[in-house]
Amino acid sequence: MDPRPLDALAKARDKKVIVETKAGKQYLGTLRAFDIHINVVLDETEEREGGEVKRKLGNVFLRGDTIVLISPAT
Repeated sequence: MDPRPLDALAKARDKKVIVETKAGKQYLGTLRAFDIHINVVLDETEEREGGEVKRKLGNVFLRGDTIVLISPAT
């Protein structure tokens, strides 16, 4: 059986992920929680611009309808 998107997110829980939003912002943080709408909670979050840390945000909630991409951090 092919993995479903929520299954892939479940495997990424408690791991570092990169989240890109429709507004072009990029966030790097530890995925703590998500729901069926792909609303996500990140911990130890940094906002990045051009690969550089712009600011440290700590615990963040991102709405699923603003997210374009979630990827494991390398």
